[in-house]
Amino acid sequence: MDIFTSFVIPAIVGIGIGILSGMLGIGGGTVMVPIFRLAFGMSPIMSTATSLFTIIPTSISGAVSHVRHKTCVPSLGVAAGLGGACTSPIGVWLSTISPAWMVMLAAALIIGYSAVNMLLKAWKMKPSAVPPASRPSEPADAAASSSNASDAASTKLTRKQLLIGAAIGLGAGLASGYVGVGGGFIMVPLMLSLVGISMKQASGTSLIAVMLLAIPGTIEQGLLGNIDYLAGIAVAIGSIPGAVIGARLVRLVPERTLRFIFGGFLIVAAAVLALNEMGVLG
Repeated sequence: MDIFTSFVIPAIVGIGIGILSGMLGIGGGTVMVPIFRLAFGMSPIMSTATSLFTIIPTSISGAVSHVRHKTCVPSLGVAAGLGGACTSPIGVWLSTISPAWMVMLAAALIIGYSAVNMLLKAWKMKPSAVPPASRPSEPADAAASSSNASDAASTKLTRKQLLIGAAIGLGAGLASGYVGVGGGFIMVPLMLSLVGISMKQASGTSLIAVMLLAIPGTIEQGLLGNIDYLAGIAVAIGSIPGAVIGARLVRLVPERTLRFIFGGFLIVAAAVLALNEMGVLG
């Protein structure tokens, strides 16, 4: 395999994954697992393990940008991340004793659920031709949301809210270790409904949690020899600048449009992943 195929292409893919990660507050696993499995031809366990490995630098770069732009709540992210770090090794262990097809079908279901949820939310959102950041004036609720995001880094949560965050992380960590995803699809909606932070705060906060909860599971997968380090490093190198770009674009690109495009892509990826594991695609 030449250097272009083994390194340059994965790096280019990583840039796109990083942009999506920074914009939507995801670790990128929902994209990486099907790409590693279907495009790179990795085994199911290597696909999830390499995805988990690559999630760490992707989420770190995105989280740093969100902290700088004050579009996250660091204390909540750390609480959720520590909770997830306790359960991600359990998820990895479960994936090693499960049939390969079961792991991939579970990944397809999770990706499909995330996609449907994203499309439904996009459908309920009001169309906006001009991104909020470029409007000359903002309505009161938009201004309030911007104000909340600007002081998110200094937001002091109650002990109960932090415990809720840790509990949210427990579920995200289990899913992360099992199917190689970041767990943002679990954390973002629960942080919105149970903790009461804004969407932009939840996106950045989930990336802080993802970078912490993925570490123990990645170490375990590495010790088991399941990670393709060359592909993972190449994607990571591309995803780091991509995540920084995405974290900046989140204030400029209409969220509704982005959700429709990304949700549609995930629906197709989940369907192809499931059909491939069932042998329908040959």
